[in-house]
Amino acid sequence: MTVRRPLSLLLALSCAVLLAGCSAPAGEPAAAGAPSEAAAPGFPVTLDDCGVRTTYERPPRRAVSLNQHATEVMLALGLQGSMVGTGYLDDKVLPEYQAAYDGVKVLSRQYPSYEALLAAEPDFVYAGFSSAFDEKEGRGRDALGEAGIDTYLNVEQCPSGPVTMDLMDREIRNVAAIFGVRDRAEALIARLHEPLTRVRERLTGVEPVRLFVYDSGDKTAFTAGGKGVGDDIITQAGARNLFADVDKTWADVSFEQVAERAPDWIVVYDYGDQTVEDKKRFLLSNPALADVPAIRNRRFAVLPLSSVVLGVRAPSAVESLARQIHPDRFE
Repeated sequence: MTVRRPLSLLLALSCAVLLAGCSAPAGEPAAAGAPSEAAAPGFPVTLDDCGVRTTYERPPRRAVSLNQHATEVMLALGLQGSMVGTGYLDDKVLPEYQAAYDGVKVLSRQYPSYEALLAAEPDFVYAGFSSAFDEKEGRGRDALGEAGIDTYLNVEQCPSGPVTMDLMDREIRNVAAIFGVRDRAEALIARLHEPLTRVRERLTGVEPVRLFVYDSGDKTAFTAGGKGVGDDIITQAGARNLFADVDKTWADVSFEQVAERAPDWIVVYDYGDQTVEDKKRFLLSNPALADVPAIRNRRFAVLPLSSVVLGVRAPSAVESLARQIHPDRFE
């Protein structure tokens, strides 16, 4: 995805959840526009999501997921049978979801046009980033609603407080409630928290290292601020995000600012056409960073960008980063 894509994460609307009743498995996909039926068991479910209030009388049957983390939440909940399309991956789907993903039609390599989206006849679109619902491209939530398509946006796009792993749990529960599979959510959440527990036990008493996130940029450094789940990943991995005081999910900072804060470690986000090795070479050759401890000691960690957003990869990102910056604790 493009370097500036994460800036779409800066919405500041409130999110709250109203879940109703117990759950029932999602049904098989049905043709759009099917006759209305009685409410399914455990429904209606009402959600206030990023300023859009939706009441679901029954689980969606023709869902489309846009963005990697939205797609993987769907697949992790076993909802591929209710999906008629997907789009915009940054990485390969996790191996455990590959077979399920292969059974879902890919509508486009990036975001589908409004016309291509309508052609799939969805009754529900789930997006990881607000850019998926770009009004200028005709995919605004209001426009889709007028076409009879419900929409849901990942809660990291409109947090009402700190973005932590607790918000990941809420995201999974929200999606599970929409599809009537709340029992699957609890099983998934329990499994996702296992690496977090392991890391917490291994890092007891550890001194946090000073860490700088390098996403991209040559004139300035595009880095992680304190408002995204990436900041919580860093904290839980036994580090301190040196730009956590920036009240944004993503921000541009000068390399002089990076040098002043003197990180002990640099974590490079891996995605797109620029390789990790290219990014390291650029940082190592940047004269402004010559005296930075992380540069002098060549202390680099690497995380895929797809793991530092609010989805099912975030807990494994905590463990991966912790193992890289505190290897002695995992011997």
